[in-house]
Amino acid sequence: MSTLDPATIFRQEAQELLEQLEQALLDLEHAPDDDDLINSAFRALHTVKGSGAMFGFDAVAAFTHHVETAFDLVRKGKVAPSRALIAVGLAAKDHMRLLIETPDLAEAADGDAILQSLKQIVGGPSPSMAAAEAAPEPEDAPQGTSPEGTSTWRIRFRLARDAMAMGTNPLLLLDELRGLGVATVVARTEGVPALEEMAATECHLAWDVVLTTSQPRTAIEEVFMFVIDDMELSIDAIGMAGEGRRIGEILVDRGDVAQQAVDAAVAAQMPLGTLLVKSGEVSPDTLAAALAEQQHVRTGLGAAGTGPSALPGNPQGGVKGAAKAVDSIRVPAERLDELMDRVGELVIVQSRLSQVAAFSNDAEVKAIAEEIERLAHELRDTTMGVRTVPIGSLFGRFRRLVHDLANELGKRIELVTVGEETELDKTVIERLNDPLIHLIRNAIDHGLEAPEGRAAAGKPAAGRITLTACHAGAEVMVSISDDGRGLDRARIQSRAEDQGLIPAGAKLSDAELFQLIFEPGFSTAKEVTSLSGRGVGMDVVKRAIEGLRGKIDIASTPGEGTRLTLRLPLTLAIIDGLLVRVGTGRYALPLSAVEECVELSAEEDARSRGRSFLNIRGDLVPFLRLRELFQVTELPDRYQKAVIVSFGGRRVGLVVDQVIGNHQTVIKSLSKLHADVETFAGATILGDGAVALILDIANLVKLGMAYENRFKAAS
Repeated sequence: MSTLDPATIFRQEAQELLEQLEQALLDLEHAPDDDDLINSAFRALHTVKGSGAMFGFDAVAAFTHHVETAFDLVRKGKVAPSRALIAVGLAAKDHMRLLIETPDLAEAADGDAILQSLKQIVGGPSPSMAAAEAAPEPEDAPQGTSPEGTSTWRIRFRLARDAMAMGTNPLLLLDELRGLGVATVVARTEGVPALEEMAATECHLAWDVVLTTSQPRTAIEEVFMFVIDDMELSIDAIGMAGEGRRIGEILVDRGDVAQQAVDAAVAAQMPLGTLLVKSGEVSPDTLAAALAEQQHVRTGLGAAGTGPSALPGNPQGGVKGAAKAVDSIRVPAERLDELMDRVGELVIVQSRLSQVAAFSNDAEVKAIAEEIERLAHELRDTTMGVRTVPIGSLFGRFRRLVHDLANELGKRIELVTVGEETELDKTVIERLNDPLIHLIRNAIDHGLEAPEGRAAAGKPAAGRITLTACHAGAEVMVSISDDGRGLDRARIQSRAEDQGLIPAGAKLSDAELFQLIFEPGFSTAKEVTSLSGRGVGMDVVKRAIEGLRGKIDIASTPGEGTRLTLRLPLTLAIIDGLLVRVGTGRYALPLSAVEECVELSAEEDARSRGRSFLNIRGDLVPFLRLRELFQVTELPDRYQKAVIVSFGGRRVGLVVDQVIGNHQTVIKSLSKLHADVETFAGATILGDGAVALILDIANLVKLGMAYENRFKAAS
């Protein structure tokens, strides 16, 4: 079993923390008085700093420390969260990402410039700032606080067995505790196994620490914030009343021994500690820890130090870390892909079993085949569910994009997201990022008017971009809409005629005309800018969406805005397919694209020669004879079938010899040698071991439309 590199673990966690920081900063721009957002940003910075130091990312820890100090002033109300501070915070977040992911590309001068800007905004390292760093948060002092404002705490902790393997260094934790004040540390070794049974990467020690500090309890809890969920930890106030306590009282107070055992030892008139160890009531380490506590309270022995400012923590007392229930785990994406492959193989074998059972007269074999089929389908659905992630993880990335473009173009823009909980296959989400970026940039640059234009049109000064996601059967619909000027139909038609995409004066519906913006090189921009105007991008978007077996619909109203809707499959791994036969070959069609199947008799086939159109309830639907497309030489069946499929609002009939039925289709990619074959989207293995090609509906519909356009031109 492979063990993840601790540095890799840190990078994964840091990515989530940086996203949390970015979201908090962007929200803070609209709600500068929200303390929860300020604390969220501060916690993210503090965690990145602490984890970076723990895992050896010293440059990250050093840079983040300065940013954290600035936001500590914001947290304490000494600096207002201005737009300038948020802008520098976002720049600092970008620099931190560089330091973590590609430290060789991170320029020290860039980091220094960011920190200099930060100092100018917060007022520089003035005495008041230094005092703010050192001053603890107001907190109710525990009973027994000394007149000088210090308190004494008993801290007992045991790390998880695999803590060191996961990158935790206990010595650093002890150093942080020592940095808070006067500390006495005793290691407890009763859990250490024999040498031959000991694993070098496992942590077997526990520690008892007595700490006298001016810092509040939350500062102590903050030392363990990265490991607190998987450890045993108790923090108890000792107070001044403990100065004259005897060793027996301390042991009872710590819970190491019962009062009855102490009373019995006292009655025996022997040294209490010696008797308790001999009787097995306490271990030598436990006794040593109690004696150290007694000595600490009496004399204050230990290593002095000064601690950092306190953090808002859990105000509740009691024992921490009797391990929380873990409700999620981190799994590498490669393992999920491998699991999906294995499930795909299982579905193929199950299909073979079902085919064998269909020709068997054994009722028990049929029952087993049905049970295996049910379990395979449930396992398939469960595995596909594991691979799905909320699309909100994708939507959240665009907030920064909208923020930066709004500043660049001088526009006020609100980004609204709806349906963030909608789940989609992780592979689809990864491949959807770039197309959505381009569509959003297009909407901001072309769609939304400048503030003066919106005012003249009677619209609010702030434009709105809305991202929406929802399930629709076996598809997910993702839409990008704006409340801008809308598409200019006349300009699109004029530019399309100039480029020879359509004949002059052609009568096209809105849906047909708007699809022309996806043609290569098509642009209605009057000038080339850093964002648009070169006629590249929208055709790439369309190819990317079609590569996901999706389609794009456009609706636009002049003066009110534009809405682009992406229809995407839930997954790219396993789909429900319709199996058909053409000659002796079998082919699969995505069932989500199939509308209906109609019969095409030999007489109707003969009458339609030269026209290739079907009359479907009054609508003329072009059809393709797959026999001709695939150059099949065998004679056709007397009663052929036309499978009506749709894509992008267009319908086409595919003439086949036989409709075999539904089939769980495990998609296998074609080799690089077949990359230019546009008719097929992949292949699948049937129950008998034969290979069936999966038809690419988008390209077949395009062929059908070409037939229709030639027919219209001829008539």
